Amino acid sequence: METFSVSIPEMQVKEPVRAIRMEEAILRKIGGVPGVSAVAMTNTLPLEGGSNDPIYAEDQPLREGAIAPIRRYKWISPGYVSAIGGRLIAGRDLTWTETYNRTPVALVSENMAREVWRDPRAAVGRRIRSGLKDDWCEVIGVVADLRDDGIDQPAPAIVYWPLLQKNFEGSASSAVRDVVYVIRTSRAGSAGLLPELQRTVATVNSNLPVANVKTLESVYGRSLGRTSFTLVLLAIAGGMALLLGMIGIYGVIGYAVSQRTREIGIRLALGAPVQNVMRMFVRHGLTLSGIGVACGLTAALALTRLMKPLLFEISPTDPLTYIAVSGGLILAATLACYLPARRATRVDPAEALRAE
Repeated sequence: METFSVSIPEMQVKEPVRAIRMEEAILRKIGGVPGVSAVAMTNTLPLEGGSNDPIYAEDQPLREGAIAPIRRYKWISPGYVSAIGGRLIAGRDLTWTETYNRTPVALVSENMAREVWRDPRAAVGRRIRSGLKDDWCEVIGVVADLRDDGIDQPAPAIVYWPLLQKNFEGSASSAVRDVVYVIRTSRAGSAGLLPELQRTVATVNSNLPVANVKTLESVYGRSLGRTSFTLVLLAIAGGMALLLGMIGIYGVIGYAVSQRTREIGIRLALGAPVQNVMRMFVRHGLTLSGIGVACGLTAALALTRLMKPLLFEISPTDPLTYIAVSGGLILAATLACYLPARRATRVDPAEALRAE
């Protein structure tokens, strides 16, 4: 997805309605660019946060002296939810008619609907407002939760407002003049798309610069940048530790084989099955590995809590993770034991006894 920002200063376009109509005209033009399947506007991109303000629910009166809960505010155009790949849990989307008529409506996120009304469907038709002197706005839709603070952070409760409003936060009429266009296109990030978008904006108003051009994928990558780097370093360290562990087990079992060559020769000379000899050394190696895994699990249970900020929807004591890792370690240890144990079965009894 391609994104860019446009700002319409009040000195250039004074009337709020005219400013929004200009933004919509640019949106319509972008929708006609080859390769564009959807386009919408918002005041801040997904994953880049936004403003946080109090919100009042008509059917949830506050106790005297209580402070209204703070929620994330976003201003959006009709079609924003589908353009970013979101979905409506209940109700419907905004319309341009409601936007221009300044109809007092809003959308809320699923987690906010559950917190306030316990059921997303119950939120539709309820009324909310930003300030005690603002008009009540009807909730017309519930949007599935979006991780607006970053992929690795919990989804905040969000209220979605139209771009054009009246009697909102102490202002008789307000319009969002700094918007970000979110464009769903197969040409995102290509060299030829930006000049075409600039020409499209210029056909509506040549004095509007196109700024902050980037793909939503780059925003996603930056959101996970530090966490990904840390996890890569930990993965490299873990891989090195596993390799050193396998080398250590291989060396211990190999040394045991060399020290017990005469015993092996006698066992084979007396008719001991080759599988039994191999199993003896593999069992010895797995016993050592089992002790190591037990010690490692104990340490992990104590230390992985320190890694909680790096974990994405995974508990520090997730049983499946511990089972999978333990199984992988045992499998690696089995391989490390098998190779020297197999070498033990190739001992020639006559040569082993003659060497003694």
